[in-house]
Amino acid sequence: MGSPETTEAAYRQCESITRARAANFYYGIRLLPRDRRRGMCAVYALARRIDDIGDGTLQDAEKLRRLDVEAQMLAELEAPGVGAPQSSDPVIVALGDTYRRFDVPPGALGELIEGVRMDVAGATYEGFDELVLYCRRVAGAIGRVCLPIFGSHDEASTTGSEAESLADDLGVAMQLTNILRDVREDAENGRVYLPAEDLRRFGLVAEDDERAAPAVLASLARGMEASGAHARAGQEVESLHALVRFEVERAQQWFQRGMQLAPLLDRRSAACLQAMAGIYRRLLNRIQAQPERALAERMSLPAAEKMWVAASSMLGGGG
Repeated sequence: MGSPETTEAAYRQCESITRARAANFYYGIRLLPRDRRRGMCAVYALARRIDDIGDGTLQDAEKLRRLDVEAQMLAELEAPGVGAPQSSDPVIVALGDTYRRFDVPPGALGELIEGVRMDVAGATYEGFDELVLYCRRVAGAIGRVCLPIFGSHDEASTTGSEAESLADDLGVAMQLTNILRDVREDAENGRVYLPAEDLRRFGLVAEDDERAAPAVLASLARGMEASGAHARAGQEVESLHALVRFEVERAQQWFQRGMQLAPLLDRRSAACLQAMAGIYRRLLNRIQAQPERALAERMSLPAAEKMWVAASSMLGGGG
């Protein structure tokens, strides 16, 4: 087991990563008491590192190798009876301490790694249920990890299957928001998360030409002439806007279910949850109102507005 000084330094490193990289989450995390805040930062720091592997510029084989390394470290940390991890990695040191303090159940962060492996493999999604599986892995799993770190009115209220299901639903809602925010950027990088059945339903790709979806979406989002058979037309642009609004409505339904978790939590944990979700829901509302802007640029809320949402959540307004 590392010394208290080593553990403190590890937590400081995780908090630094979270402040620098968690553009939306940190506004909620900072509302938590110190121990819970540090635990959330440890979870975020590892999740950020795993995401960065999947989103980076390395060759796929090297990405998979690095994901295997992270999975092995996580397996060692979660192994029963092992105790504190013997590691010089500050993220693992802090996460190991978080697991012990809050009795974090094993397995969920491993699901995140499996979700990122899906990205590396270039997974596409025929139906919405397949996309939900991906969202549960890369975001719902984080919600389940955070449950024991949150404080609750009644300890049992966050340890049952209902609370886990609500945390999972909220993670899916947030990931769907990310997907809708990043449609153009993802398409230009050759990724399409929107279900193929929905692309066909809105007339954006032909039945036998779904491999063209990234080029089609990227071209329409840029408002430029597409090549070949996918010449840009005003109707196609309107269809893309309609598809975005359709998926926004789905995400709103997941938020409505997931936010039923808040009353199970103590005041500061509920405020954290409401701040994080409130920022995402405001972003989702803007995507719904201005799909053309969302497709033209990466939308975000100003820092002052995020601070207002967090303050409102702490005061009971919910953002």
